[in-house]
Amino acid sequence: MSRATSISLSAKQVMIVSITGAVLWFGAALLMRKVVKLDVYEGLGVAVVYALTIPGTIPFVILLRKLASLRGDQLAIGYTVATAAALLLDGLAFAFCPSLYADNPADGLQAAAAILWGAGVGLVLSIVMNRTALE
Repeated sequence: MSRATSISLSAKQVMIVSITGAVLWFGAALLMRKVVKLDVYEGLGVAVVYALTIPGTIPFVILLRKLASLRGDQLAIGYTVATAAALLLDGLAFAFCPSLYADNPADGLQAAAAILWGAGVGLVLSIVMNRTALE
């Protein structure tokens, strides 16, 4: 029987995933600002945007793994740290600078909701794509 490997992240990995999470969040906020101007958050458009978020998030999970040199069994914890950084910034920005998301509050809520959805999607994908050390 082999010894289990620790899934803990090094300080360098924590820094990399935190910064990457912040950068990806900011990019997503700017993207959502553009998307709300397309009036896609009405009717079927919402379902399309949310559905496209799933395959659109996969490259970011892979990118995070490569940037932070995460082992397969560290992917979920690494993505969780990145998402925590992103969500902390998202909460602060929505409270203190809602105009980042949209020019009007209703569109801003739609954009913020889409970012929350994307955060959840990324977490689920990182869990699904995580590989244990014993595999």
